[in-house]
Amino acid sequence: MSTRSATAVAALIGAGVLWGTGGVTGRALNDRAHLSGIAVGAYRLGLGGLLLVVVLLATGARPPVARAAWQRIGGVAGLAAIYQGAFFSAVALSSVSLATLVAIGSSPVWVLLYEACAQRRWPPRKAGIVVLVALTGLALLVGLPADRSNPGRLLAGAGLAALSGATFAAFTLLGRRPLVDVDQRTVTGYGFLLGGIVLAVVTAPTRGLGFPLSLDTVGLLVFLAVVPTAIAYGLFFRGLRSVTASNATVIALLEPLTGTLLAIALLGDRLSPAGVVGGVLLGLSIVASIRTSIPPVGL
Repeated sequence: MSTRSATAVAALIGAGVLWGTGGVTGRALNDRAHLSGIAVGAYRLGLGGLLLVVVLLATGARPPVARAAWQRIGGVAGLAAIYQGAFFSAVALSSVSLATLVAIGSSPVWVLLYEACAQRRWPPRKAGIVVLVALTGLALLVGLPADRSNPGRLLAGAGLAALSGATFAAFTLLGRRPLVDVDQRTVTGYGFLLGGIVLAVVTAPTRGLGFPLSLDTVGLLVFLAVVPTAIAYGLFFRGLRSVTASNATVIALLEPLTGTLLAIALLGDRLSPAGVVGGVLLGLSIVASIRTSIPPVGL
């Protein structure tokens, strides 16, 4: 087994699991702090990015000065802001289930399409089968919204969710490009901080950013900034160094799987028989991606 590949996959698994805690935390913030979805996204990016920047400065790292570095930071900021904003807007127009299904499920498809166009050939059959099984499992696990009385809102929500998925795919592909004169932690920290500021500027005049201060709400915001943002994305970019973008986006599907298990354990949610089958299929697709990401040694 390749040690480098195994470490990369372990980092991606850690990122997917930690991302899964974000949904439960965001739902708790909606209930207790009465924050809108976009406001939660603004706090998530802004505080997570600020934490990374503070750690960088405390360890002696200087702010980037090269133009190329700030171009990459700007790209990360824009993609992160669009991804968060489009996803939470899709949730508001449709439902969490539809937004999750389309946004997270479409990401590996967008990556496969990009790789097919870039390489001018169809992706490997095995990769296509893994993505198809993953999407089937995700659809069964998440399900479709029960209320379909407003097809226009559902269609608009699905469109925004697809934009969110495409943006995350671009975010993943950008993260695999080599960096010059700057490291990935710096790009992530300053990029998330700027992305959070962009979302805050957008949502402050309409929905507002204020919330009642309490130990619970502050603790939830700190957890959201540290665990599913600063730590999780740090692990994600570390794993991208040795794993293909398509495999990375499939492994990232651990996020909805983890979120579902946490919702069952902490919030009392129940999983239907179809959801159980979906969870198994999703798990099998993730295992298949992990196996193809770690080649055997000596062959």
